[in-house]
Amino acid sequence: MSRIPLRGLYAFASWVLYPLMYYVVRYRRGIVAKNLRQSFPNKTDAERRAIEKKFYRSFADVIVEIVHGYRASEAEMRERVVFENEELMIRLLSEYGACIGMLAHMGNWEWMADFNQHLVPYDMIQANIYRKLKNGGMDSLMNAIRSRRGGILIEKQQVLRQMLTLRKEGRRVVYGFICDQKPRPQVTRCWTTFLHQETGFLDGSEVLAKKFGYPVVYVHITRPERGRYVARFEVITENPKAEPENAITLRYAQLLEENIKEQPELWLWTHNRWKWGRVVE
Repeated sequence: MSRIPLRGLYAFASWVLYPLMYYVVRYRRGIVAKNLRQSFPNKTDAERRAIEKKFYRSFADVIVEIVHGYRASEAEMRERVVFENEELMIRLLSEYGACIGMLAHMGNWEWMADFNQHLVPYDMIQANIYRKLKNGGMDSLMNAIRSRRGGILIEKQQVLRQMLTLRKEGRRVVYGFICDQKPRPQVTRCWTTFLHQETGFLDGSEVLAKKFGYPVVYVHITRPERGRYVARFEVITENPKAEPENAITLRYAQLLEENIKEQPELWLWTHNRWKWGRVVE
């Protein structure tokens, strides 16, 4: 399928994949509707329904874009994914040896791995942290797609060990963490009001930043038009050890909320983000 021109894949997304997910299978529509209703209580039903449909169209696009990206050339990817201020990351990696990038399931988050080709000329590299999928075949396929741009893939359970190894080897690395996953409430240490709801956030990125003293940035993602994304790096802190507990994670949550409100259809609303509430002792 990756040999099919992108315009052909987009036609498939618009006329087959989107209606199949939205009207026929009704893939997680109940969860999406609930999430939008609770996240945007001040919007009308019609406004939320419009966001819902835009989301499913965007989601269908992301699926075929991931397929297309497997064979896309570096030149094409540079046109489709623009990193507005990559010089900031070059400076941080040069000064601190490494940097932690906090991302979310915004837009085509898989295409953000393309940043690695921007680092190669500086003898730097991107490491993407991922959670192993239960389906072995799908896990192998996604790993092949994600490593297409030449970066490092680090399984979640091996992060600390690999970071220690890469630091010992003197590698200059940007670590990409997707931080909007749903943490288990029993171990959640950071809670805040996010999109009008009490929400727990993973704090692993903050813990590692403090341990290693690496600066932290938020990756702000927008889509100006179909098939084109803009990523902008925003500094959360250059001195994580001086930050109060949870400050980094809370700032990430604030920046993510602003990013979502800018283009709500780009966030992954099918995720049952608020399934669990806070555990009361």
